[in-house]
Amino acid sequence: MLDAPILFFSGKGGVGKTTTAAAHAVAAAGQGQRVLLVSTDPAHNLGDALGRSLDGRPTRIRPNLDALEIDPDAECTAYIGRVKENIRATVRSNLLEEAERHIDMAASSPGTYEAALFDRIVAILLDEARPGAGGAYDQVVFDTAPTGHTVRLLALPELMGAWVDGLLRRRQDHNRDRSQWLGEGEVPEDPLFDLLSERRRRIAAVRDLLLDPGMTAFVFVLTPEHLPVEETRRALAELDEHQLRVGALVVNKVLPEEADGSFVAQRRAAEAEHLAAIERHFADRRRYYVPLRATDIRDLDDLQAIAEHLQD
Repeated sequence: MLDAPILFFSGKGGVGKTTTAAAHAVAAAGQGQRVLLVSTDPAHNLGDALGRSLDGRPTRIRPNLDALEIDPDAECTAYIGRVKENIRATVRSNLLEEAERHIDMAASSPGTYEAALFDRIVAILLDEARPGAGGAYDQVVFDTAPTGHTVRLLALPELMGAWVDGLLRRRQDHNRDRSQWLGEGEVPEDPLFDLLSERRRRIAAVRDLLLDPGMTAFVFVLTPEHLPVEETRRALAELDEHQLRVGALVVNKVLPEEADGSFVAQRRAAEAEHLAAIERHFADRRRYYVPLRATDIRDLDDLQAIAEHLQD
């Protein structure tokens, strides 16, 4: 099975990311791996697939398997709270109220949700789960939002790293100029500079994890249809640009051989074209094929049945 310590399952909405990620997690836990399954999709249905109520804290599903759903609203609130706490040590008291007002306005600006979600992922990987040797879990499996959102999220370490680098340079220049003005000879202590430096360190640490092919792999789930195939092609090209490794593709909901009838025959003919396109476009990628089920996914046994198709 896919054995990278960090796995991201992504794909177009409705292709079966959640059930595939959950199936893999159930099977890996059954093989003795300590697994944390994390949903970053705002339209949470991971709990439905597992038959359990989930929140932002790890919930034990079965031996070796915990799961949680990240609440984006709660993470944004916590993120803004941390920003306010950080500036209280650097802003004069007579300016604090105005500064906090601007922070509250920024909470609804584009990118705040992604930044808050990214902070939570950083905390999971560096502080809470620490996947790999010696960590709390052997593997962290992310069930992500649809493709475009996931690609933007995974590009954040590079973008935020450059942004924080710029802030650090400006703060460093400010401290040097201040030291010259005051004639102190030494750069004064600056809590904000220290906070930015620590944030830069954590961003770099997560970026290193994501770029390490021995630590992280991305699994794209698609169905043998035109739109999912084309969206997956674009997503893989973008991830390749960011040097992010795609470990495998899961071709989901393939018509089983025993399906029959005239309608199914027409669907099978159309599907054959898309399967051929998948073989052609993704010839260099590991591929798993999961047949369409006659019944819904209702429990962990159903997920285990899906996992049997995710074997090498």
